[in-house]
Amino acid sequence: MRTVRLGRTNIEVPQLGFGGIPIQRLNEKDAVKVVERCLDLGVVYLDTANGYSTSEERIGKAIKGKRDKVIIATKSMPVKEAVEKNLKLSLQRLAVDYIDIYQLHGVSTKAQLEGVLAPGGPLDIVKKAQKAGYIKHIGITSHQIDIAKKAIETNEFSTLMFPFNFMATEAADILLPVCRKMDIGFISMKPLAGGMVDKATVCFKYLAQFPDIVLIPGIEKTEEIEEIHKIMEGSLKLTAAEKKAMETIKQELGPNFCHRCDYCQPCTAGIPISMMMTIKSFYKRTPLDRFFNEMGPSLMTRAAACTQCGKCEERCPYHLPIRQLVADQLEWFNIEKKKWDEGKK
Repeated sequence: MRTVRLGRTNIEVPQLGFGGIPIQRLNEKDAVKVVERCLDLGVVYLDTANGYSTSEERIGKAIKGKRDKVIIATKSMPVKEAVEKNLKLSLQRLAVDYIDIYQLHGVSTKAQLEGVLAPGGPLDIVKKAQKAGYIKHIGITSHQIDIAKKAIETNEFSTLMFPFNFMATEAADILLPVCRKMDIGFISMKPLAGGMVDKATVCFKYLAQFPDIVLIPGIEKTEEIEEIHKIMEGSLKLTAAEKKAMETIKQELGPNFCHRCDYCQPCTAGIPISMMMTIKSFYKRTPLDRFFNEMGPSLMTRAAACTQCGKCEERCPYHLPIRQLVADQLEWFNIEKKKWDEGKK
């Protein structure tokens, strides 16, 4: 596979990496096997997070005795107390002495970025850990393009992780030029549009047009990484039929596809709109007991408080019918939750 230099980190890895969210859904034995199969195929960039429940521990078991052959990237939410606690836990769970790339995760509002950069805040804590040798490089992740741009323009981060796929292409025009200019490594999350697109060939061939980014699809089955690995080792030129397939998918998803830009925010009722709009992506990647008993009910309670004010739709640059889409997702969840509950009886 093509090798990518990850910006100023000078880390060189195959372009295809591993996203560690879905292995939470497996038992430990199967999860470890999935990671081991990735390593067998040369997929050595392993992305996880403290918040991905069992993911770090399972990756730690899979890489035992192979630390010098992998690049580990993990994350913490951008809160001082969380970073202080989570970094220690990540080192323990992964069973490693250092982490290659430690990322402040989900920095998507002005207030969050200001908090990260504040004296004595999360960034300062991570910098101290870096000086102590526990972290090699510091990265940031975001879902909001303006905030992501401001973050990398501070020159405080060596890597940026951001959603990028053929359905959400804004990063190509706005973020990648800045990353290249400032020598910041770019990591593409959601290469399959958060699980909304199932045609792996067109997804990865599209992203292969950008030879200086690392792709981290969430992997749950060995068959998935084998399929994507085969694509990345073959011809990466899109055929006429594949380009047509991309356009068809865009037409099918485009009218209602949420790009998670968050321009619709703030919601007057406090609803995390983009999370609500992409709830089916979480359904595909999160352990179902957690999804139906924790994450889902909490989110749906807030969604049910919608006042129908329409402010979100006025702000949406894609003119999405947000109120109807939120209502549709709420109805979908209630139906699936009922099925889940009945299946557990």
